[in-house]
Amino acid sequence: MSSIKIKRIASEMTRVISEILLEEARDELLKSMTITGAEVSNDLSFAKIYFTSLRDMEPSKLEHEMDEASSFIRTKVAEKMDLRNTPKLKFVYDHSIEYGNKIEKILSEIKEEK
Repeated sequence: MSSIKIKRIASEMTRVISEILLEEARDELLKSMTITGAEVSNDLSFAKIYFTSLRDMEPSKLEHEMDEASSFIRTKVAEKMDLRNTPKLKFVYDHSIEYGNKIEKILSEIKEEK
């Protein structure tokens, strides 16, 4: 499958899962999650969904909660997206925002020293 089509599906899946978490999830923990991106395999059998949360919890616990809700989310994705096969979802905590904040803090400390 063309890489453009895969990227389009990943982008659409990011949008759809964000909507599902915001509008259809009953758990407040799920509502606090922000989907930051998605990677879909070429055969559409597997999708890595990157997320972050403002909750002060261990990332492994957040991943566990998201993995428990993955069957619910996958069912809703199947209803909203027109795909022959809905990929299996694997949720991965996105550390890039924390990493960016850490770099920004270091840079501001360097600036203050000068």
